[in-house]
Amino acid sequence: MKCAAQFDRGSATGAAAPADLGPALDLLWTRFLPEIRQRVDLLEAAALDCASNRLSSAQYEAARAAAHKLAGSLGTFGLARGTALAREFELAFSNEGTPSSALAQRLTSIAAELRTIVDSHK
Repeated sequence: MKCAAQFDRGSATGAAAPADLGPALDLLWTRFLPEIRQRVDLLEAAALDCASNRLSSAQYEAARAAAHKLAGSLGTFGLARGTALAREFELAFSNEGTPSSALAQRLTSIAAELRTIVDSHK
């Protein structure tokens, strides 16, 4: 049956099977890696400046936006832990008020772990 054979090769929508996406995702990772690393750089700098009470409002907003974008993009590449960490960073920066020293320490830890995740992916 021709119809059944076509259905077995893909989903009901005709999309490629997940295994077929590997090479395309690898290309996308390579293409967007500099931007991803730049976002992690922003988080690292913001965490350090937060710890030393030198975080500007512009840097605060840039870091929050970078964390938000990382949360979405890292999940695309199967980096669920990275997504969770970026969301935690974003949520911490969504709260009003001056961050505590414990929060600043946690943000530094999150940024370091994100760096490790990004640098160790393929």
